This record gives sequence, structure tokens and C-alpha cells, in this order.
Amino acid sequence: MRYRTLGRTGVEVSTFCLGAMMFGDWGNPDHDECVRMVHEALDAGINFIDTADVYSQGESEEVVGRAIAGRRDEVVLATKVHGQMGEGRNRSGNSRRWIMTEIDNSLRRLGTDHVDLYQIHRPDPSTDITETLEALNDLIEAGKVRYIGCSTFPAFYIVESHWVAERRNLTGFHCEQPPYSIFVRHVERDVLPVCARYGMGVIVWSPLAGGWLTGKYNRTGRPPQDSRAVRYKEANRPVAARYDVANPANAPKFDAVERLKDIADKAGLSLTHMAHAWTLTHPSVTSAIIGPRTPEQLRDALAGADVILDDDTLDAIDEVVAPGEVVAAEDRGWTEPWLQPAARRIPGS
Repeated sequence: MRYRTLGRTGVEVSTFCLGAMMFGDWGNPDHDECVRMVHEALDAGINFIDTADVYSQGESEEVVGRAIAGRRDEVVLATKVHGQMGEGRNRSGNSRRWIMTEIDNSLRRLGTDHVDLYQIHRPDPSTDITETLEALNDLIEAGKVRYIGCSTFPAFYIVESHWVAERRNLTGFHCEQPPYSIFVRHVERDVLPVCARYGMGVIVWSPLAGGWLTGKYNRTGRPPQDSRAVRYKEANRPVAARYDVANPANAPKFDAVERLKDIADKAGLSLTHMAHAWTLTHPSVTSAIIGPRTPEQLRDALAGADVILDDDTLDAIDEVVAPGEVVAAEDRGWTEPWLQPAARRIPGS
């Protein structure tokens, strides 16, 4: 396992971060197995764990808390706030009211008195960034949070947050967590350069592009029965359309996977290992989040922890998906509200 410093914090984290989104009802409901996976990851050298309150409505945090009991000092622990928790108003977003409430809920579920990294899960245009940063700074002063971060923020939001922090004498975001994979490269245009400019760490999510870069989805074969494509279809979730062979919008993904598998074969690698290693090649990236649902998926990811790609392989990948491009726009992770019709049209015009 390799290690890098998280931005300018001085904290060393493993280049693989164990993502816990699949722990619980969203993925693996077997808590004992999930706990064993955490222990196996720690034993393999991973010292960075990322979860969120919204993952299985707190269940993921509970599993992580149980898993790190007795090993808390070994772990750089990250969680997030923003998503809707339960029913009712004011149980989501980036307001002081919700942040102050939910940090205590997360700490209780995690079984700890502090988190090392507390991240704002998504932007909230209805909340002034000043309010959010002031609340986060109060949590730092209270000792409940060590560092703060954002996730899937547009570049100009990140810049604004640093300007506000400087003007108000507040601590700014220490890191950003964007979507980044061979299929999703738009952050190379602005987010990654902005993070480098401000000395921020970068923890990338979905380096396998929602499972596409495992190679399990192709035009000719049916997806594995335990894959998310099948689970989403059985649950009748709209996102299942993103894996449908009959959906014309998926044709570019199928084409790209075929070409990328050839590149991986020539490099003597699995597509999964190549995809993970690719994200860690960018100088701005600190760590890539692996989100295994099963022990087998975890072990497969760990087996590629030290893979480094040569220039020929990297150049070949660029020919499939050019720098700064996105194969499918819906994989960007967040839909900007100002692109919606109501935001682009004067009423009655």
C-alpha cells in the first residue's frame, strides 16, 4: 500500500480509501461480514475510511463504528452531511441547524468523539457558504471535527469557499471529493487545477464508474446476478436504465469498455486494476475510494494497490476518452440546478 499526504494537512493516508457506501441495506446487509472486510482492509495497510450519514440511512456509519472499535487511532475517519435523513423538513442540506444536529448523530453511530474529516456531501445553493463554513469551524473548535472537506463541488464554489474563508478568518476546505474515472474526466478541466492551486487533497469517488470499468457489462452477456445492474432492475429503480443494453445512450460505454479491455490485456492487467491505477496517476489525486460490497471485491481491489501504469498505456486510454471529457453526462454526480428549465426562463417571457 502506498501513502500520500492529504493536501496541506500533514496527515498521511493510504492511496486506497475504503468506501463504506455498500455496508448495510444499500449493498451488503451482513454486518458481521462488513466488519470483517474493514478489518481485512486495515490489515492490508488501508488507514482511510469514508462513509456518510445518508448511506443506508445511518446503517453504514454504525457498521464502521463497530468495525473500528478498539482500532480508532489507526484510522483516518471521514464522513459526510447533506443528504435527507428520515422524513420531515430541515433534515438535510448545509445549514448550521442541520450540520450541528447531524454531527452528533454521526458521532453516536460511529461510536467516537470526533471525526478526522467532515465533508459537505453536495452543494446547497439555498444556503450561504458563509453559514456552512462558520458551522464547520465551530465544530473544529469544539473538537468534534479535525478537518473539513467538500464533495462534488463545482470549481467556482470551491474558489468562493476559499475567498469567504480568507475574508472571514475561517478554516477553508482541506479537500474535495469529486467523481473521477476513465469515463468521467470533466474535473480535469477545472476542479483538479483549483484543488492544486489551493493545496487541497483530492479523494475521488466511483473510480470504476459505477461498475462499468470492471468489464462485467457488455453487449453479448447478461450481467452477473449479484451486480448492481440486476439489483437496480429488480428494485425498479430509474438508474437501472444506465446499464440497459437496449438503451442507445449506453452504446458509447459498451464501445469504450471493449477498447479499454484490449488496452488492459496488452498491459497484462485486469480492467479493474487499470482503472484504479489510472485515477492515482493524476498529480492532484491523493486517494481513490474503493467501495467493495463483498470480500472478493475487496481482495481483488487490494491485489492491484501497487499497480503503476506506463506512458504507453496512459496514452492509449486517452485515445478512448479524451482528457476533460465525460462518456455519459448523467455520471457527473450532480445536476446543476441552474441548468433546469425553470432557472433558464423568465416567467411569462
